[in-house]
Amino acid sequence: MDGLIVIDKPVGPTSHDIVQKIRKLLGIRRVGHGGTLDPGATGVLLITVGQATRFFPYLSAHDKSYDGTIRFGFATDTYDSSGRQAGPEILEYPPFEAAALAMKGMEGEVLQAPPPYSAKKVGGIPGHRLARAGKEFALKPAPVRVISFEPVEYRPPMLAFRTSCSSGTYVRALAHDLGRILGCGGHLHSLRRTAVGPYAIDEAVPLPRIEEAVSAGLPSEILRPLEDLLPDVPAVIVRPEAESRVRCGAPLSSADLDAFPPGDPLIAPEPRLCRLFDAEGRLLALAKSSSGQMKLLPCLVLNR
Repeated sequence: MDGLIVIDKPVGPTSHDIVQKIRKLLGIRRVGHGGTLDPGATGVLLITVGQATRFFPYLSAHDKSYDGTIRFGFATDTYDSSGRQAGPEILEYPPFEAAALAMKGMEGEVLQAPPPYSAKKVGGIPGHRLARAGKEFALKPAPVRVISFEPVEYRPPMLAFRTSCSSGTYVRALAHDLGRILGCGGHLHSLRRTAVGPYAIDEAVPLPRIEEAVSAGLPSEILRPLEDLLPDVPAVIVRPEAESRVRCGAPLSSADLDAFPPGDPLIAPEPRLCRLFDAEGRLLALAKSSSGQMKLLPCLVLNR
């Protein structure tokens, strides 16, 4: 049983809780997720099953999109509504134009300081453990990319927003930093992930639907095959006589390939990731081009 489940996560459970639930439902241990979603957030959560768990580095690297609300007036120690109020409440809220301008200024490549209550580690210890223990510490800022950060509706103290950002971006930190920039304090009130790369909320499956499919003995209805993973990565067809070379992880030349998309991956100016398929349309492996060597090097070979 190998594949991907695009889940519409409800409020409450952690990403790990969802993984545990899917393990029990499917009766399989090899289950993971493609990027953490906080317990208070809802929306797209990628659950990998079987050999799909090996795709984690690629799935977790996808850009992500969110809809949410920010509550102005005070910050919290967790940067969201689950935390304790930090400082007195401010009842003078910024005008819409000031908020929109500040949000625009936060777009682009930035160094973002993670929230103290996060999984980021200091000396091997997660920040949330140190914070709960009342320890003094500092988390190192990390480079992230805020593709867009836009207001949708403003009814003070609530600001509805939409954002797209790179993997590793803390939307809680965006809310906290916006409140700090505007001088009124702020925290993330609600959050819904609407997309992870090519996987959008309108194709996500709620947990009850998964339970129904498994009870009916039809897990394939909610499990996307390996061939559907990384649809944005170019597909290359391998000649039948070269399939054994793929299984051994041996380099492939143009003589081993039957077809590939426009833009020959063998002559790409920079290393390029490709999906290798057999003539029957089954995914065999992921491979990377090797600049200047005219070869494709299998880097993730599936056991098919």
